[in-house]
Amino acid sequence: MIVLRSDEEIATIRKAGEITALVLEKLKKCAKAGMQTKELDAIARDEILKKNGYPAFKGYRGYPANICTSVNDVVVHGIPSERKLREGDILSVDIGVKFRDYFADAAITFGIGKISPAAKKLIEVTEKALYIGIENALPGKRISDISCSVQEFVESNGFSVVKAFVGHGIGTRIHEEPEIPNFGPPGVGPRLERGMVLAIEPMVNAGTHEVEILEDGWAAVTKDGKLSAHFEHTVAVGKDGAEILTGK
Repeated sequence: MIVLRSDEEIATIRKAGEITALVLEKLKKCAKAGMQTKELDAIARDEILKKNGYPAFKGYRGYPANICTSVNDVVVHGIPSERKLREGDILSVDIGVKFRDYFADAAITFGIGKISPAAKKLIEVTEKALYIGIENALPGKRISDISCSVQEFVESNGFSVVKAFVGHGIGTRIHEEPEIPNFGPPGVGPRLERGMVLAIEPMVNAGTHEVEILEDGWAAVTKDGKLSAHFEHTVAVGKDGAEILTGK
């Protein structure tokens, strides 16, 4: 069942989103070559708690960390570790925050130091795909109108959308209905309505869309070892369009 949220509920999710956005921005500034990804995890945990939130991923289905840190060919769900970031890496950071029983979820991808032109283009296309998807989150449209717009833009730029993972509804749980694929034909699926809160999240690969899960049971990597990028916002569908609740 898709839950339509009240203005009061959306205001609380917006607060969770503000915390999420602030922490992501701090991590982007802190991340440097030589830093271990588990150091970023500790910074995120402290910042979220300081702002009266709670790290939503910690313990979720047994997940062992506070955030996801996915480097280079890791698509999603990279577990923070002693791995040190290197000049030229690209890093995807995914954060979920719980605030007063409501959740927000967002992700960004950025380079560590100077990155290749190919990596830069992948990041730019993935971020643009997110905003194209959000532009299509209009009342009266259907879920797959978001999906189709993302896929068409990504593939027109020579990249592929990941099909093994999808966006989702969000509210009093981190993952709710509906699922929001980043692929498919337009005009399919539930009709968008005011009050829906969605986590739209394109995951884009430089090569094949196929992924594999590592032995830790969490991290998904590109099957061909090529780079992957990930951007996500939590948005609320309003009468005139979607409001981004996790930044801009």
